[in-house]
Amino acid sequence: MVNKTVQFNCDDALQMKAVAVLIQKASTFRSSVYLSKGERKANAKSLLGVMSLGVENAMELNVSADGSDEVEALETITNYLNNPEF
Repeated sequence: MVNKTVQFNCDDALQMKAVAVLIQKASTFRSSVYLSKGERKANAKSLLGVMSLGVENAMELNVSADGSDEVEALETITNYLNNPEF
């Protein structure tokens, strides 16, 4: 398992689109990918799970990945959260 803390940087107007793209990206990996904020943890492949975290601009999130492609998953998701592109 690998993990890293990142800051979600996204304009508020584009936040829901950024979350949708995040889920699409996470779903391309075989590894389990999770986001956590404080003691709350959500599956990064689940829209309801990610929304339950109340992700907002400039929020720090811990990203963890576990599986055969965990390093690539962690790198892809953390890079995206730091600078969402659509």
